[in-house]
Amino acid sequence: MTIKRMDNVLIVVENIEAAKAFFVELGMELEGETTVEGPWVGSIIGLKDVRADITMLRTPDGHSRVELTRFHSPPAVRTEPANAPANALGIRRIMFAVDNVDDVVARLRKHGAELVGEIAQYEDIYRLCFVRGPEGIIIGLAEQLR
Repeated sequence: MTIKRMDNVLIVVENIEAAKAFFVELGMELEGETTVEGPWVGSIIGLKDVRADITMLRTPDGHSRVELTRFHSPPAVRTEPANAPANALGIRRIMFAVDNVDDVVARLRKHGAELVGEIAQYEDIYRLCFVRGPEGIIIGLAEQLR
């Protein structure tokens, strides 16, 4: 076996507090926060003079994590429009299994989230949607019906 599991997904943000509140409302649990800096960080990510704040959140089952990073130096750069469409190249969304799509969407709207399209049903198996949150982050929500 080459890998054991996916450990985390990194999301670079400007407003780490807004992004953290969004993911906590989704149901993720704060695992820890820290600041990293120094040559060892730069050697891993290929940048110089790195100083960044990191917030690590984990799913309630403890199997997956989202790492939010705010770069102080060097500053973050935008490589695409803030609200890139779902068919833009690169990682477009993270999918989460939820108990009730309507409830989650309503709670996330309090944090400025908007539906990308609409809540749709796939046969009698799933209700699905994409939600755009702070920083243009797109997440998918999947409610299994059976």
